[in-house]
Amino acid sequence: MTLSPAEQALVAAVPTGLFINGAWCEASDGARVPVEDPSTGLAFASVADATVTDGGDALAAASAAQASWAATAPRERGELLLAAYELLTERAEDFATLMTLEMGKPLAEARGEVAYGAEFFRWFSEEAVRISGRWMTAPNGATRLLTMKKPVGPTLMVTPWNFPLAMGTRKIGPAIAAGCTMVVKPATQTPLSMLALAALLDEVGLPAGVLNVITTTRTAAVMEPLIRDPRARKLTFTGSTPVGRTLVEQSATQLLRVSMELGGNAPFIVFDDADLDAAVDGAMLAKMRNMGEACTAANRFLVQSGVADQFATRLTARMEQLSIGRGTEAGVDVGPLIDAPAQAKVEELVDDAVLRGARVACGGKPVGETGHFYAPTVLTDVPADARLLREEIFGPVAAIATFDTEDEAISRANDTEYGLAAYVFSRDLSRVLRLAEQLEVGMVGVNQGIVSNPAAPFGGMKASGFGREGGLEGIEEYLETTYVGIA
Repeated sequence: MTLSPAEQALVAAVPTGLFINGAWCEASDGARVPVEDPSTGLAFASVADATVTDGGDALAAASAAQASWAATAPRERGELLLAAYELLTERAEDFATLMTLEMGKPLAEARGEVAYGAEFFRWFSEEAVRISGRWMTAPNGATRLLTMKKPVGPTLMVTPWNFPLAMGTRKIGPAIAAGCTMVVKPATQTPLSMLALAALLDEVGLPAGVLNVITTTRTAAVMEPLIRDPRARKLTFTGSTPVGRTLVEQSATQLLRVSMELGGNAPFIVFDDADLDAAVDGAMLAKMRNMGEACTAANRFLVQSGVADQFATRLTARMEQLSIGRGTEAGVDVGPLIDAPAQAKVEELVDDAVLRGARVACGGKPVGETGHFYAPTVLTDVPADARLLREEIFGPVAAIATFDTEDEAISRANDTEYGLAAYVFSRDLSRVLRLAEQLEVGMVGVNQGIVSNPAAPFGGMKASGFGREGGLEGIEEYLETTYVGIA
């Protein structure tokens, strides 16, 4: 399927060069990289493919702009973010359509991401004027203690393809509020959303050099020299755990401040006293948001034995009702996965589980001859040694296993290297609090299937990374503390 005239016009309006020091330019060697529609596998646009030299130019621009941007009044920084929020909200439909074209998610979900992503600009526009230190008398009374907050400095940002707008605003918002300049490297599969966002920030008056965006297929070659460059002072990355480990190792050279939002293996725990209707509603949100391509997606459904059959039956009925198709088409619930390797990985994990004894209640196979579609799938009787209980599925597959006791649920939920999110459904408040204390995760959703909120700290522990984005904590990632002792 080709783009409609309106879609073609929308894509044509997006700058496709590199955004360096307030200007759009081509890659230094003229290279371009195609952008594909995952519903067809066909290219519909191309963007500049940055070189190592281009990356260096972007960091030089950020470094040169840092002092003046740090000295900019907090109110002015906040008002720029608020203007960006308002303009992004006004153009929500264009951004949503663009995101659907390059990433594949249904248009309704893309609209939700634009609203969610815009909220980070509004939230941090309010936080910009609330950066504060403290003043106190030393315990011995001899001196006064003053602390002040300062921007970390030029920040390297690497954003993922699954939420190409919101993962950008979640990093860019607090950096602008704190007074940090940036070099952003969006995912190769989904560069257009970030390029359109850069154009919008330029339009509202963000000074040249504060935000620089480089698109590239040569990610390792371009980013490693920047990470090891002493002009960079922070690295923030959202993506896979293996890549995150590599970036942390590289960041040690300059002892960068580092924030890592990495993989997840979220347990979705349903106790026998849960409201099953609410649990199934929550499961649909936690599993099928973004076709399951989210680090917070429910990966392991742990259901108490007494209600396991009822839960599986109800969830299967809901999954079977979902419509599959191109995200821009009316009535579509499930779009394509991002690319062929992603589709193949999901198929491989499902086949492994079935081979080990899992039962396919619905789905269980790719759909169609074009695009990267996979049927919404429910697996029951999933054995403990199935790979998809240990590895991120990143697809529309709900794997159900059972447990008998609360202690067993906690033990199995924690039996993973990851620790990002967990979901708990129970009417017992004391039980919920016990689990919240004992689950080794950074976020717990109680009787709800979505935990992400711009006003809350997003992040995990263990192999899911460190640092927090959003909430009161989010801006602290971009601030240093200086203590002054006064006699």
